[in-house]
Amino acid sequence: MSSASIDKALWYLGRSSGVVSLVLLTLVVGLGIATRSGRLLPGLPRFAVSAVHRSASLLAVVFLTVHVVTLALDPQSQLRWIDAVLPFGSHFKPLWVGLGAASLDLMAALVVTSLLRQRIGHRLWRAIHWAAYALWPMAILHTIGTGTDMRSLWMVGLVVSCSLMVVGLIGWRLSTRFLDATDRATGTQLPSRETRLLTSSKGLR
Repeated sequence: MSSASIDKALWYLGRSSGVVSLVLLTLVVGLGIATRSGRLLPGLPRFAVSAVHRSASLLAVVFLTVHVVTLALDPQSQLRWIDAVLPFGSHFKPLWVGLGAASLDLMAALVVTSLLRQRIGHRLWRAIHWAAYALWPMAILHTIGTGTDMRSLWMVGLVVSCSLMVVGLIGWRLSTRFLDATDRATGTQLPSRETRLLTSSKGLR
């Protein structure tokens, strides 16, 4: 295989692995938002949701690693190894590449703290785990700013679809409809909208 063929293969592998890691990260964030407060997904038991969330997270790490390694080896990408881990120091699109590096650093921190969860305690692990939600917008912006496929309609559609999914889930998560359903299912201390209205009407009598 010629050097040009190897470079071309690295280029395509780097691009495709980046796309797959973005989709997986969107799935992870979406599941995290949808299942907050112990809410179950229709048709899936709790252990199945946890298994999908865990598997998608691990696969996202794998494909993100492939994405960084292949682009660092590909001379066309202009990505230095230091640029992959040190944010905003790249000579090529420093802001957009820096967002990708920051995402990688956060991902590494999440993996390490998850492995040390028993040592660092649940509270600290949970606080660091919230950083996962910052990964997604940085990954989206990194894709928009550096993705060579953003000139293609399919890539624009993919980014828009991922964005609409997460934004829609956030809106649903913050709505009273979500809180009411969660209250009925899990018996949280947050009263449902109907309960609040009933209590208010009794107080006026």
